[in-house]
Amino acid sequence: MIRSIPSPTFSTLELGPLTIHMYALCIITGIAVAIWLGDKRFRNRTSNGKSVVSEVSIMAVPFGIIGGRIYHVITSPDAYFGAGGHPLDAFKIWEGGLGIWGAISLGALAAWFRYRQLAKKIELPHFLTFLDALAPGVLFAQAIGRFGNWFNVELFGRPLDAPWALQIPVRFRPLGYSAFETFHPTFLYESLWCALLAIVLISLGKRMRKGQIFSLYVMGYSVGRLAIESIRIDTAHTFAGLRVNIWVSLIVALAGAVTLLSQSKKAE
Repeated sequence: MIRSIPSPTFSTLELGPLTIHMYALCIITGIAVAIWLGDKRFRNRTSNGKSVVSEVSIMAVPFGIIGGRIYHVITSPDAYFGAGGHPLDAFKIWEGGLGIWGAISLGALAAWFRYRQLAKKIELPHFLTFLDALAPGVLFAQAIGRFGNWFNVELFGRPLDAPWALQIPVRFRPLGYSAFETFHPTFLYESLWCALLAIVLISLGKRMRKGQIFSLYVMGYSVGRLAIESIRIDTAHTFAGLRVNIWVSLIVALAGAVTLLSQSKKAE
């Protein structure tokens, strides 16, 4: 009987002179799934059956990664610029640290810019239709990407004694938690939540109005993230006693809900 989930004993694969970081592999795999599913869904939404997902992703993906890293560094500056920190570590993405809202914000902005360029050459639907097509795939990408945190043994939650608890080696346990062996597997919670939400969005199909799938993604993911952030114990900046990511998730969830309601009223 499995008493707990073990932490991986490795985070890299050595293939001759090539070193593959599992965190990076999870991110790349997730991106590939997002592009594949987004392409398939977008083709079904265009009158000519054409897709520009791959072309847009050439610009959106790198900007998304940059945005995610910038958000992480801004919200966790001590790890890079505080006492004992190393500024150059901010470039070591394979060690973990991509803030989803920074990734989505800058990635979506880059996607919008490239989409407008392509729309001048070929007939394309509204950009919101493009975002609706991509939303479920992005969620699956997040679900896969979270396993990178598992390989890096990071971002786990409070101590937990349950069959699904995550074993954490002593060297990875935060200060004050060395006596505890198992913790909440927050990476798994978020992965399952993202996958479930993606399935819900796909099942809604064309019953939702333009832009509502993406708004529901923003709202739904943020609600789940609120719950997950509340049990994490890794070091984080706080504001008014709450983690910054909790405030961000709350604000984004409310913005998503307001947008969704506004889109519903316009459809009436």
